[in-house]
Amino acid sequence: MASTKEYLDFVMEQLSELDEVSSRAMMGEYILYYRGKVFGGIYDE
Repeated sequence: MASTKEYLDFVMEQLSELDEVSSRAMMGEYILYYRGKVFGGIYDE
């Protein structure tokens, strides 16, 4: 099951204290980046 945008928003809010955190949708899931480098992902919520 793909992860929802709402769950991504929740995770990004938790990481909001960090600068330069971003995400990219990839095949129904999300990859997380910190300063342009992959540090994690959201898979099946």
